[in-house]
Amino acid sequence: MDDIYFMRQAIKRAKKAASIGEVPVGAVIVKNGKIIASGYNLREKKSNALLHAEIVAIDRACRKLGVWRLEDCTLYVTLEPCPMCAGAVINSRIRRVVFGGYDYKAGAYGSVFNIADYKFNHKYEVTGGVLEKECTALLSDFFAQLRNSKRGF
Repeated sequence: MDDIYFMRQAIKRAKKAASIGEVPVGAVIVKNGKIIASGYNLREKKSNALLHAEIVAIDRACRKLGVWRLEDCTLYVTLEPCPMCAGAVINSRIRRVVFGGYDYKAGAYGSVFNIADYKFNHKYEVTGGVLEKECTALLSDFFAQLRNSKRGF
């Protein structure tokens, strides 16, 4: 079990998001080599700006474990986390973040700025670009289909 395997699991969640009309971003949280929680974007379906894939997965992991500290966990997510989600990573004490595609409009791990450059009380490892092409294609295809449907194609 490695980063590729778990990113593929996150991609499955992203595809689920796309199937219900959500922006295709998926996430899984892994502890001791096992997925303990997952999530995908639910902002449109639930009319809630907070329901990014990462937030949904973190919430579910905390509930499952009965703790708010996810110190021994790794978050896999198909898109570089935004500042809100990066803040949730810090506050939940996740040990490692692995993401697929870079988000040049809102990414908080180097694309717009790097939150790791700031002196927060929690330090963790970040790996970007895992299955980047596949993750980016999900988003590109989704938005192309959305544009075409609005044009009446």
